[in-house]
Amino acid sequence: MALARKALFEAKTADAVARVGIADLPRGGKWISEIRQTALMRLHAQGMPGRRDEYWKFTRPDDLASRDSIPAKLLVTDEKPMFTDIDRLRLVFVDGVFDAEQSDPLVEENLEIETLAEAGARDIHWARDLYGVLVQRGQSPVDRPFATLNTAIAAEGVVIRVTGKVARPVSLHYKRKNAHSDAWLHNLIKVEIGGDVTLLENGPAAARINTVLEVDVADGGAFHHVRAQGRDHERRATTHIFARLGTESTFKSFTLTVNGALTRNECVIELLGDDAHATVAGASVGDGVFHQDDTVFITHDAINCESRQVFKKVLRNGATGVFQGKILVKAGAQKTDGYQISQGLLLDDDSQFLAKPELEIYADDVACSHGSTVGAIDENALFYLMSRGIPRALAQNMLVLSFLAAALEEIEADPLRDDIRDRLERWVERHHA
Repeated sequence: MALARKALFEAKTADAVARVGIADLPRGGKWISEIRQTALMRLHAQGMPGRRDEYWKFTRPDDLASRDSIPAKLLVTDEKPMFTDIDRLRLVFVDGVFDAEQSDPLVEENLEIETLAEAGARDIHWARDLYGVLVQRGQSPVDRPFATLNTAIAAEGVVIRVTGKVARPVSLHYKRKNAHSDAWLHNLIKVEIGGDVTLLENGPAAARINTVLEVDVADGGAFHHVRAQGRDHERRATTHIFARLGTESTFKSFTLTVNGALTRNECVIELLGDDAHATVAGASVGDGVFHQDDTVFITHDAINCESRQVFKKVLRNGATGVFQGKILVKAGAQKTDGYQISQGLLLDDDSQFLAKPELEIYADDVACSHGSTVGAIDENALFYLMSRGIPRALAQNMLVLSFLAAALEEIEADPLRDDIRDRLERWVERHHA
């Protein structure tokens, strides 16, 4: 047994070394080079994940860990990109590389913004105290080697410091031109005391994309995040959000996933200040070759904090949805309010929804709950709508959108919620039975 474990570890280490072999470590200043080297050493110790790893048993990591690029056909569509009609500070990446010509000037009140390359080239920069720090904290109790790999080799991304309330959302628009592109993006957001910012992300990005977003929200700060993943049907993605919350701070993140052969979204949040609030929500709709995985780990380590996890997935024609969510309440984190719900709606017998909700509680004055359900369209509700003269296809669409509505309600801004709802309505109309 010991020899078998040793052989497995050596194989995973070899996979990690081979994966890093696709690129040299990026050039940069001393501080970021040291962090990248440390991440590389940690990756060699961790190895890449395999199907025997507990948190990868529902999702095959092979395509994400492969050294060889996997092409994804570019989707040609007349549909305009998300958030087009919203006034925002637009930053454009093409195949994972920042494009200054297509982007707006990096100037906004109460905002300091640079590319990762610019920040990393400096000898002294505030990003030194954040880059890779939350990623490293998030390695326990579960290794997250794809995030470690990103920390070691990502050369592109943005570094944002929020010093007050930012009027316009910051929009990261990811475009794609190359059918074989591999992209690595590492973004940092530091919200100072009382700061408030909204971050938008959308676009196909690359044939295979690995992203890390580290968010540090100081006391009284607020961070709002709305992300749309979709368009390219063959795209593969692994994304990571690591967040740290101070006293009376707010973190809200919503992700829409449409299309894509494989998407793994990980979110690791620490509530370290009293009276902090965190919400992670998502809506995903998949048809056919579609595998979408939301894996969330929220730690309560302060008094009177609240967290919400709300995920809805609509699946058809053999699509697969996965949810793994955990709430950890540490000793002393009294008055915790932790809520978790994950639901799958299967539009045929070939699709599947796999869920693993968890609670781990070491405080006695808490209110924590979790629930997970999976089922088909309610035939009684469908019959009721049809009895009122509504055609079957339209009635089913109405029930699907009603099912997704609870997740959309977690988006605070009405224009963003309306944009997401409009996109979902179009998807449902195109894919109705």
